Amino acid sequence: MGNTICHLTSVHSRYDTRIFLKQCRSLVDGGYEVFLVVADGKGDEEKDAVHIIDIGLIGGRLERIFRAGKRILKKAVFIDADIYHLHDPELIPVGLRLRRRGKIVIFDSHEDVPRQMLGKPYWNKSLRWAVSIFLSRYEKWACKKVDAIVAATPFIRDKFLLINPISVDINNYPLLGEFSGNVGENIKKNPCVCYVGAIGSIRGIREMVKAMEYVESDALLQIGGKFVELDVEREVKQYAGWKKVEDLGWLDRDNVRLVLQEAIAGLVTLHPIVNYIDALPVKMFEYMSAGVPVIASNIPLWVHIVEGNECGICVDPFQPKEIAFAIDKMVKDPELSAQMGRNGRKAVEKKYNWENEEKKLLNLYEKLLI
Repeated sequence: MGNTICHLTSVHSRYDTRIFLKQCRSLVDGGYEVFLVVADGKGDEEKDAVHIIDIGLIGGRLERIFRAGKRILKKAVFIDADIYHLHDPELIPVGLRLRRRGKIVIFDSHEDVPRQMLGKPYWNKSLRWAVSIFLSRYEKWACKKVDAIVAATPFIRDKFLLINPISVDINNYPLLGEFSGNVGENIKKNPCVCYVGAIGSIRGIREMVKAMEYVESDALLQIGGKFVELDVEREVKQYAGWKKVEDLGWLDRDNVRLVLQEAIAGLVTLHPIVNYIDALPVKMFEYMSAGVPVIASNIPLWVHIVEGNECGICVDPFQPKEIAFAIDKMVKDPELSAQMGRNGRKAVEKKYNWENEEKKLLNLYEKLLI
């Protein structure tokens, strides 16, 4: 049985949570020699027994599409691994060339890319549909030829099962214990609710900041992440509610942990666009893992998880007053908040954790190498 694995990405960072922290390190623990090829210009290194190989910094999207593939393929061939695990749609042609060399190839679909195109607000409707149809047809043609599909959600898995029978969902659930601590017990002078992740209009930043105008308690909103739209950033900083916001900027994993240790609730009030209807937001499960109650959008799948596990409150993400009411409820009823936090943590310990997903990943590799 071969034991050399090579993960390939031209987009994600070398310490990406799903790729490096979870998959690569789990494979090392499973006895494999693991390489990770990246394109960030930070040089080669070995970390946590993972060999990180850098092809050099790639520029914009077009350069990544037309140049990164050749450079990644060259490194991949040199490594001569038994299995290649691709993490970006633009690397599928690289995977097909490796497949023709007799290699085992896995495509990891982090998102439903053709469907995601339909949610691009800066494209006109005709262009969105044309790109989505093209990508869907290419995906069906190409993904029949790889050995297996790894999907980030059950919804994406079910789509690929119609294309490739060896399709499994490896959900991006949190690592057990990563965010554990005395959550909610080290509250600052003002209680804090938090939002951690990319910050933008479809992620509900306007409504979150406006909600702070209606909050009756002395709660503050801490946001950790980068704005993806400069005009939206300028806009929300003019809102009256911004006076009750602490902008923490981008946070590494250690600082995320510190924020969650002070939070009385975590917000995940994303808009119910096509991208999110069947998504499983990582931040929601990280809040739960930390024992932090969740205030989430009333998307049916999320309602099932949050209210089904009694670990938070679901609201209309377009209604700042509903968000404010949920925040005040958490502040004014600390016993309820604490119980919801405990319920969320129990749900993660039982079901929504990486340790369960790790078993599925290792089982897939074992089957492919038989």
